[in-house]
Amino acid sequence: MNFRTMEEFWPFYMNQHSKPATRRWHFAGTLASILCFIYSLCFNWWFVFFVPLFGYGLAWYSHFFVEKNFPATLSHPFWSLLCDFKMFGLMLTGQLDREIKRLGKRPI
Repeated sequence: MNFRTMEEFWPFYMNQHSKPATRRWHFAGTLASILCFIYSLCFNWWFVFFVPLFGYGLAWYSHFFVEKNFPATLSHPFWSLLCDFKMFGLMLTGQLDREIKRLGKRPI
């Protein structure tokens, strides 16, 4: 599939993250990545190597063992990264359930 915009990719991305546990693993991975990045900037630049390890590691775990699908990151890395941060922001602000309803999916 070819996606030209994030708006085109977003429904596909959310479909690939249909289970709440998958979204929670992504949230944890994104948060851990952000914290590692901040730590690397403030204290030890070597810590920057943990940013993708935590971010992708936890997210890919959720795809292989929870969602049982193939991570969209491997086929659409740019759109996946942007949508991961969008999903993180929606979860952080408590707006993800509304977005799932908007897309026509029932929050669990």
